[in-house]
Amino acid sequence: MVSWRDWLHDAARQLGAAGIEDASAEGRFLFTGVLGLSRSQVIADPDRKLDEASLAAVNKALERRVSRVPLSQILGATPFWTLELLVTPDVLSPRADTETIVEAALNDVDTARPVRILDIATGSGAIALALLTEMQSATAVATDISRAALDIAAINAGRTGLSERIELVCTSWADGIAGRFDLVVSNPPYIASSIIETLEPEVRDHEPRLALDGGPDGLAPYRHLFSEARRLLAPGGTGVFEIGYDQREAVLRLAQEAGARDADCVKDLGGRSRAIVFAFS
Repeated sequence: MVSWRDWLHDAARQLGAAGIEDASAEGRFLFTGVLGLSRSQVIADPDRKLDEASLAAVNKALERRVSRVPLSQILGATPFWTLELLVTPDVLSPRADTETIVEAALNDVDTARPVRILDIATGSGAIALALLTEMQSATAVATDISRAALDIAAINAGRTGLSERIELVCTSWADGIAGRFDLVVSNPPYIASSIIETLEPEVRDHEPRLALDGGPDGLAPYRHLFSEARRLLAPGGTGVFEIGYDQREAVLRLAQEAGARDADCVKDLGGRSRAIVFAFS
């Protein structure tokens, strides 16, 4: 029989050979996630043997990861902000970089008062749900063109106990959305079409193209989103959109052309421009 230690050692070898960075850590996440163990349990009993069913389960998961299926899709969930969100191939896996949007919004909005939030192209619901957890008096409308994505967002809203405070609308961008919002947020597709085939297999082959492709220059969504934000932001309201690390100047220019004022970019933990924060007069 195979011990926990031996399985982890072999998993790290296979993952490394498959080109996965930090293969040892990935192996541990896979092992503990599939078997429902904590890291401390594995550290405390490394010579414990895997029973037949457990061995089959972790081997199947390992095979999928070696073929570059994202870890989040294998485990079915991923952490974001303070939440644990359901993830499937129908949605973009929430990433730590996107937490920059949440932080920027919280820094710019009075969280003590009732805030009306619009999350455009919500995907898994990550941004809207994270904001709602921090704004106890807030409500949100979240849109997506993908019904399958909204189904995942609805499950995540239920898992986080926020279903009563969020309305999910299937539409393109903010088409048909009326009223005014104190906060408009979005993580739109912003990768240039020609770049997608050069991305890591986890993204290129397993995440929805609709959530990645930002058109020939990666900027197509912003041209529409700034216009929609101008229509939908309440006086004194704030917009926060995620951007690509190399899009700062181009997106600032589009914001200014749309009439935005006080537009500026916020950096992520890696020191790269990751979100634009703006308002209109």
